[in-house]
Amino acid sequence: MKKAEVKELGSKELQERLDAAVAALDQMVINHSISPLDSPAKITHERRMIARMKTELRKRELNNK
Repeated sequence: MKKAEVKELGSKELQERLDAAVAALDQMVINHSISPLDSPAKITHERRMIARMKTELRKRELNNK
């Protein structure tokens, strides 16, 4: 998902995707600690996507005040 796609989503849908991404990241980290992933860069990518989503949600929250 790119920044433009994140901005197009509604706040509720963005929050749902954020929750799913956090759960997926937690699972990836657990799986990586047991046996190495094929591409550990996926963890970094997922962390950055979560940060993008949180940033957009915070931006919307501040604009609504």
